[in-house]
This record gives sequence, structure tokens and C-alpha cells, in this order.
Amino acid sequence: MLPRPTTHSKALGPGVAGPELAVATSAVLDRPPQPIAHLPLSGAQPCAVDPAVLGDPRQHTKYPYVTGTSVMAIKYKDGVLVGCDTLGAYGTTKRYKSTQRIYRVNSKCVVAAGGEISDFQYISNLLDELTTEDYRIDDGLELTPQEVHSYLCRVMYNRRNKFDPLWNSLVVGGMQDSQPFLGMVGMVGTHYTDSHVTTGFANQLARPLFRERQQDDMSEEDALQLMYDALKVCYYRDKVSINKFQIAKVTKETGASISEPFALDMRWDYKLFAQPTKWAVGAW
Repeated sequence: MLPRPTTHSKALGPGVAGPELAVATSAVLDRPPQPIAHLPLSGAQPCAVDPAVLGDPRQHTKYPYVTGTSVMAIKYKDGVLVGCDTLGAYGTTKRYKSTQRIYRVNSKCVVAAGGEISDFQYISNLLDELTTEDYRIDDGLELTPQEVHSYLCRVMYNRRNKFDPLWNSLVVGGMQDSQPFLGMVGMVGTHYTDSHVTTGFANQLARPLFRERQQDDMSEEDALQLMYDALKVCYYRDKVSINKFQIAKVTKETGASISEPFALDMRWDYKLFAQPTKWAVGAW
């Protein structure tokens, strides 16, 4: 271990170690240290600045660990609704039960995600940078949902091209020129817009309900009831889901808002729930 100088920095004052005191200098060594990958000349602690020097292969995320399940969204007459549960599952363990998977970008737009929670936090930080830049410019303009959707398409496709994808399926909802907007972005950059979008198990469980009952001119009450029914179906059939939901609403009048977590009234006394394998071939 190299001895460290104990005198103070002449530039910063007594008791403060400046950059020139971070590593041992010629005052305590026969010759000044040479910067290498593990001991930068300007850093107090050794660090690896080049992974290739370590001899380890470069690694990427190959399997998501803490994940969220389905997200679903629909248009209605006055705006859009985006709903999902608040579970962050560690594999199949219901580990984190108060994870917010809906992010409010600005007064016009929200983004919700299924998939890896940490990757969604990274995406939220990217969107934070964009909204901070909007605030700094102070010209009264905000990112529109279509701009956010296009930006996320480029981000996801860029990471896919690096063979280090962000393991998320994203739903973008908001008001575009006073009209409802809904779009979806996949983990490899696939994207589309529609009157109703879903991710995960909701593609099989909730989308049929939306195709049957969703209309662009439906009332907010009907849209909420449809969303509640879709959330119930996904909770009944998806084992990595919980009865704790949030719904985001974006309208021209009230802007974007996210509800507090709530639970729905569930029933488990159906006969098929009591004896699910009755009359099934090979059942006891």
C-alpha cells in the first residue's frame, strides 16, 4: 500500500485533499506514478476504466430479473386511460408490491411499461432529461405524445442494434393536437399506434374485450368500466399479478394524472374455481 500525503491541499484549504493529493507523488516516491487502467492519475481510488484490460468478456443483460406484467390502454371520447398493477416480481415471487409502472412525462403524456423495472427506471431518467431541457428553454412548449413515441422507438432500436436491449414493452398515451393518442413500443423497436394497446398477457386476455367493446367515442364511465373488467381478467388469469392497480388519465381539460393505488372487488366462489379439474380427462 502506498503511503498517502497527510498535508492539506494548497488550492482547497486545510483538511481537504485535492486532486494532486489523490495519489502518491514524487514527495513520497522515487518517481511519480504512471497512470494505468487500474490506477488513474487523477483518481483517489483505483478503478477499472477499460473492461478489456480486465480480461473478462463484455456482458449484456440476457434475462430480466425484477419485472412487471401487463399494461393496457384505451382511447375514449375525451382522452385516454392507461392501467396496470403495481407489482415488481422477482421471477415468480411477488416481491415488490408498490412499484409504480406509470410515468408522467408532462401534462400531455404518460408512459407505462411492462418488463424489467430497472430498465424502465433508466428510460424514465432519459425522459426526465428531455423534460428538464424543455423547462430550461422556457418557451411554453412541451413534448407531444407522438414525439415521445418516436423518441422511444429510436432508443429501443438503438439498444437492440448494440445487442443490449432494454427489456421493456412501453405504452405511450396522451393528447396530440387535442386528439387522443396511443402507441406501443417493443424491446427491439417494433411499434404501432391504435385505439387500444396492450403488453404481455393482456395481448391474449384483455385485447379481445377491447376489440368487442372499445369505441373512440365512448364515455369516460364506460371506458373506466371496460378498464376495470380488463384488469380483473388479467388478475384472475395471470399468476404474476396482484389486486393493486393504478390508472393514468390524460384529457385536454385536466391534463395527465395518475390515480392512487386501488383494489377491485374479486370473486373466488365460482364453481370452476372450486373444482377446476372436474370432468377433465385424467383428473382425480
